[in-house]
Amino acid sequence: MNVKKGAKVIILAIESSCDDTSAAIIIDGEIKSNRIANQSVHEQYGGVVPELASRAHMANIVPVVKSALEDASVHQKDLTAIGFTRGPGLLGSLIVGVSFAKSLALSLGIPLIEVHHMNAHVLAHFAEDPKPQFPFLCLTVSGGHTQIVQVDDFLDMAILGQTIDDAAGEAFDKTGKMLGLNYPAGPIIDKYAQDGDAIYTFTEPKVDGLNFSFSGLKTSILHFLQKEMKKDDQFITNNINNICASVQARIVSILLNKLTLAAKKTGITQLAIAGGVSANSSLRNGLINLCNENGWRHFIPAFQYCTDNAAMIAVSAYQKYLAGQFVGQEVTPKARMEMKSI
Repeated sequence: MNVKKGAKVIILAIESSCDDTSAAIIIDGEIKSNRIANQSVHEQYGGVVPELASRAHMANIVPVVKSALEDASVHQKDLTAIGFTRGPGLLGSLIVGVSFAKSLALSLGIPLIEVHHMNAHVLAHFAEDPKPQFPFLCLTVSGGHTQIVQVDDFLDMAILGQTIDDAAGEAFDKTGKMLGLNYPAGPIIDKYAQDGDAIYTFTEPKVDGLNFSFSGLKTSILHFLQKEMKKDDQFITNNINNICASVQARIVSILLNKLTLAAKKTGITQLAIAGGVSANSSLRNGLINLCNENGWRHFIPAFQYCTDNAAMIAVSAYQKYLAGQFVGQEVTPKARMEMKSI
């Protein structure tokens, strides 16, 4: 392994934790490219099919990496290190990215840097300006995770609260399934909600501290829909906008109420959101309003850095490179991986 000294730090980052294949180049801390290949094959199944996802990664990873290198005007021989998502995620998907990273690093004689997917979502805020200062709180919301993280430094984070059952993204997608919407349902619900009003009330789950729960909310929505459909079998069709607005309003209020509590408990007044659900317009506007009302600062990543992407992996990998945190060829992917200060 050759750790180059004195030259530019040029890192290729690879993300393959779920169904997006992504590659990015970061040079001395500045993102130079960020390529993403999406997979539409899962829409007909109402969720990500692991075997199909891993096959698509195998087809996509070479052209995606090639495009990222070309966009940044970087040749393989110029690379200083390779960062990759080790976990958490779908094991078959992770294997493709990890195997590719290990093989390329071995052939080039350069170091490997493992990245935790959720740490990277938090650090997506450093892909471009404006960037938060430490410490800040980050509400990280996606299909598989819902967390409030206190961020004291690039590699020093602590989970203050997290879901005890389903994640916010799951609540959106499973509600969408009840409504007969395509997968992923989150963006569709957001779109319908723009033309609706939150006229239906769903109870906020009672969870102590800073933890979340969305399982009970899904049950409440299901029972509501079943009751109304008995009275009018066209209820969903005729009221889709208001239903979506009501569901979205409740999910967002749950998230922001806990984030507000975290800010008041910690005294930290820089608040950020990250993860796929942070692309939701109601959540973004809600955070802005919350911070404006309290005199706090808000940070919201650009849309390309909300969903799974390699730029966030690159930011994390660069900081770990500076800290000398490398891994060897024996590294393996982990479907479940605890988020901790590393």
